Amino acid sequence: MSDFFSTLLDEFPQVRAGLWVTVEATVLGSLLALLLSFLLGLMAGSRLLPVRGVSRVVVEFFRGTSLYIQLFWLYYAMPQLTGYELTPLVCGVVAFGLNYGAYGSEIVRGAINSVPRAQYEAAVALNMTPFHRMRKVIMPQAWVQMIPSFTNLLIQLLKATPLLWLISAADLMTAVEHVRSLTGETLVSYLLLLVAYFVLAYALTLLMNLLERTAKRRLGLHPGAGSLLKTRTAESAATAGGTR
Repeated sequence: MSDFFSTLLDEFPQVRAGLWVTVEATVLGSLLALLLSFLLGLMAGSRLLPVRGVSRVVVEFFRGTSLYIQLFWLYYAMPQLTGYELTPLVCGVVAFGLNYGAYGSEIVRGAINSVPRAQYEAAVALNMTPFHRMRKVIMPQAWVQMIPSFTNLLIQLLKATPLLWLISAADLMTAVEHVRSLTGETLVSYLLLLVAYFVLAYALTLLMNLLERTAKRRLGLHPGAGSLLKTRTAESAATAGGTR
């Protein structure tokens, strides 16, 4: 075991770089997934059938196909089709964004639909435009309900980043696997990976919990008082109407 830690110390620059690649893939992939979640989720609620149809086709395709295959297709197959080759990190970000964005769109759609109908009616009664209804009344309430589900999705995305190792990306998994091959310490190597991913996941959870508490405070809710959200109907809409 002493050989493992001495080798780990020697290879620390590579391990640190691999950790950064993992964090980078997680952050960029989650940002792309968040963007696609809102885009596809809002499209799913459109009154236009073609818009809803496009959203449904995209969501079902990326939810119904394997992330593993999507990653391999972007890295190995797409260059043969287009003549343009993406870097392993870009392939990972795009694959994670598309796959988890498809799942996230259902979170957005469900949260928006769960906002009490009275909120819509109060906003319409105040003669608010559809844009202002969504921005001032509907989305702030829906966002609070989205955050716990988005937290789970973000953790799932983080746990998928070791797949980058399969397309030769120099992520944390690749760096620790290199140390394992030099020392033969399989148990310690994979235990280190378990601890590292747990620490990253726990840090993300804490950040998302902070974001949820902030969002609740902006609605005048106390942490853990999410059930009160459904009782704030005309009052929320009236407040939003007065701040337009």
